[in-house]
This record gives sequence, structure tokens and C-alpha cells, in this order.
Amino acid sequence: MELKEKAVQLLKDFKGDNYIFGIGKLDEIGKIANQYGKSALVISNNTYLSSIVNKVMDSLNKHGVKLAGGKIVPDAKPNCPREDVYRIESYILHFQPDCIIAIGGGSSIDSAKAANVLATLGSQSPEIETYFGSGIVTASLKKTGKKLWPLIAIQTAASSGSHLTKYSNVTDPIVGQKKLIVDEAIIPTKALFDYQVTTSMPSALTIDGALDGIAHCLEVFEGISEKNYELAKDIVLTAIELVVKNCKLVLDNPHNIEAREAIGLATDLGGYAIMVGGTNGAHLNSFSLVDISSHGRACAIMNPYYTVFFAPAIEQKLRLIGEIYKKAGFIKTDLDNLAGRDLGIAVAEGMVSFSKSINYPTTLSELPGFTEKHIERALIAAKNPQLDMKLKKICQYLLMRP
Repeated sequence: MELKEKAVQLLKDFKGDNYIFGIGKLDEIGKIANQYGKSALVISNNTYLSSIVNKVMDSLNKHGVKLAGGKIVPDAKPNCPREDVYRIESYILHFQPDCIIAIGGGSSIDSAKAANVLATLGSQSPEIETYFGSGIVTASLKKTGKKLWPLIAIQTAASSGSHLTKYSNVTDPIVGQKKLIVDEAIIPTKALFDYQVTTSMPSALTIDGALDGIAHCLEVFEGISEKNYELAKDIVLTAIELVVKNCKLVLDNPHNIEAREAIGLATDLGGYAIMVGGTNGAHLNSFSLVDISSHGRACAIMNPYYTVFFAPAIEQKLRLIGEIYKKAGFIKTDLDNLAGRDLGIAVAEGMVSFSKSINYPTTLSELPGFTEKHIERALIAAKNPQLDMKLKKICQYLLMRP
């Protein structure tokens, strides 16, 4: 099966009718929103996304869905600062919509997820800090008998997969630290991604998102359980090959719709991957670099180093990953003759060569503003109980090493 066809089938198996994706799908949003009532709170950047917002509004009007509050709610700034979550919560509470529509990339959708939680459960605890960690929202909903507002996520950037997943990243900008809500309850009720809209996104943003997709897949595959191995293998190998083959094509021609679609499918599969397994070290480290780097960029820098570290415990998986980079010309060594750390170094060098081919940084020192304080911050974050899902994953690998 051709790569794109395989990606489409995997996503259909994953989300079924709850996910509308492909080319020319944006005008279906009105029909989707109408299922939940006659008013929608629309959250978006209405400047650079104005053309997309206008199409959304046309579709909503066509299907009799009005704009709750009569205005577009400004979305979150990059990395989803917590003050934006509180601001969006207030709009939900004041306008009482039938549903929420979040238009944008990962931060926009993450902020809507978190704001939805606060608007619903704020009488129990109005502090977002309460809900960081795993399964806390579900437990609170069960205890209170409340339900979240229906949330429709319209993805506009090939990136985090937030429109498909149980994760919401929120940043405390004062200390420069990102934290996570991890909960099945916050998965958007419906999601839509018209890959054509990504042609209006800057190429650099698309590449950051694409490398985030690789990070999701690589980290999940490294630690996947035997039970989910075959499924994860299909998801991960399909996604990584789509990214490796198409990143340069997007850079050469930002309006290459075929390459844009391929990257969109790949990052969506990255979202699928993190619903099958968990990420680890690179993601944890990225949370402490939010003031100097995009999330995808930080993960892309760190993952080759973790690949070498974990190599003795994941040889079979590394051979499969390495073969993709070798087929694309980024690895010249015969991987069959390597094992353990040597195999890890060869695959990591292939990953670095790929990053260099798209003019991407490969060391932390290349990030403007990087200092020793970022390392100290990362070490502190590794001890935080609210981030222990990443720490536990690292410990799992340490135990696997011979």
C-alpha cells in the first residue's frame, strides 16, 4: 500500500467519524457544529488566520450556528501561557455556548482544552495547577457529575496532534516551565484538519511541527509494549518516512500541496502514536526550553542523544528506524553489522544529517539564549511529580539496558 493510503487508513481506524481530514474539508464545520446546538464560541487568531476564520464563519452561518458573544475569542500565545487559559475560561462562562470551536495549532487547541476544564470544574478548584497530571479531570468529572462542553478542534498547522489527543500543555511563563494535563476526557469531541490550509503557514512552522511528529513517533516506538508493538510499528514507520521524504519538498515549495498533505498525515499519525504509547526524555527536556525554542525543535535536538543512550535496549526498533534514514541517503553505514551503542550512534548520525539537510539546529548551543540555567531547570522538572510520566519512561529504559 502506498504511504499516504496507509496513513489515511490508519487514521480512519483510529478516529472513525469523529475526525474529518483531507483536502477541501473546511466547509464541513458548520454541519458538525450544528449537531451540538445553535451557538458556538469560536477561539482563533483573527489576523493571520482571518481567511480560515472567514470560511469557518460562512459555514457556520450556512448551517444556522451563531457566534456566541458576537465576537471571535483571541487564542493563546505560543506555548499556551496559563493566563490565556484563564482568559478563555472567562469567555466560556460569560457566553455559555452550545459548543466550543478552537481554530489553530497546538497552543490554540491546548488552551481551549484547559479552559474547558476550568470552566466546567472551577467550582471545585479554579486553579489550573490542580489538573496537571494523569486522569485528574476524569476523576473530578465523575465526582461532580459534570460534563465538559463539546469541543471541536480545527487544526491549521501540521504539528502536535493536539486535535486528536488527550494532552494539553500549559506554560508558566514566570518560571519558563511547561506542564501537562493528560486525560482521555479532554480529547476534542470532533476534529477537522483541511491540509490545504497549511499552505498559508510559514515553512519553518511546518518543519517544527514535522520534527515534533517524528519525536512523538520515535519516543513512543522506543518504549512501546509488546502488546501494542505491531500497531505502533505501522504508525511510526509510516509517519517517519512521510516526514523524511517530504520536509525538503515543503521547504523548496511551500505551496506543494502533495508534500503538505504528506506532512499533515504524518503529524496526525504522531498524534495517534502518543495515544498508543508515551514519550520520554526529549519531551521532558523540551518543557524546560520553552523560552528559547519551539517544542518540535527542542525534541529534534535531544532525540539523537537519547537514541544513543537507549540503543542497547532497542536494537530491533533502531534497525527499522535507521532503514528509513538509510533509504533516504542519510546513513551510509551497513546497519546489519552494528549493534548496541555503535548502532545507536549510526542512527543518531543519520537523524542529525537529516536535520542539517533542512538547515535545522542539532545542538542546544545553537539555540539563541541557551544557558546552563536551562539544564538546571530541566533537572528540577525531572523531579516534579506532575511530570512523572516522562520520568517513569526514562526509568523504564534504564531498567531495560543490559
